[in-house]
Amino acid sequence: MKKELFQKIDIPEEIEVVLEGTTLTVKGKEGENKRNFKLPKLTIEKKDNKIIIGSKKATKNEKKIMNTVAAHIKNMMKGVQEKFEYKLKTCFSHFPITVNVEGNKATIKNFLGEKIPRKFDFPEGVEIKISKQDITITSINKELAGQAAANFERATKIRGRDRRVFQDGIFITNKAGRGM
Repeated sequence: MKKELFQKIDIPEEIEVVLEGTTLTVKGKEGENKRNFKLPKLTIEKKDNKIIIGSKKATKNEKKIMNTVAAHIKNMMKGVQEKFEYKLKTCFSHFPITVNVEGNKATIKNFLGEKIPRKFDFPEGVEIKISKQDITITSINKELAGQAAANFERATKIRGRDRRVFQDGIFITNKAGRGM
């Protein structure tokens, strides 16, 4: 059954929102967040101090997409007010692990005594601070910060060994917006 559905998102005073076509730009004290929303059946418009997402003839799928887009926009607004922060911890019992970050490349040395270091890239727009065994990832974009944290965890995934014995790795201890 199709019906008229609209969702309104309030814009805080300290945030500036610009909507050009399908591109939404959010500016705040921490920086600028930009995203393109290509939604064929939904309309996005800015009126007064609100962003209105909706459709005149919405189905269940449009409602799901509308809620997802609203969550993305709210995360963009939160990010430019206060950066998202992920905390990771380096755990080892057999061989001490060394983590180095240069530019947007990370290197993990001596993981399980391996001679060849494990290397991976993380997205631009992410700040990484390493202090002893703790790694802190901050960004105004929640998805980029989460992807960087996931890259660290995935780089130290153990294959071919017993996980009960080899519990070494880099693990997420605190996610943005949720304490663990």
